Amino acid sequence: MKLIEKPVNFVKEVKTELGKVAWSTRQELMSSTMVVISVTAIMAVFVGVIDIILSKFLSVVFK
Repeated sequence: MKLIEKPVNFVKEVKTELGKVAWSTRQELMSSTMVVISVTAIMAVFVGVIDIILSKFLSVVFK
């Protein structure tokens, strides 16, 4: 009988804990997503520019 009680008890505890979570509102989620996308795009451009600069520099040095 304990074989059945343990999983059932676990699911009940998970449900209780999920009720305690402070979920973000849709607006907070959208704002956070836009920040992540913006920072990622800025970092991609930064790394791309550094890559181009270093590639040009190294091609001149090793030519």
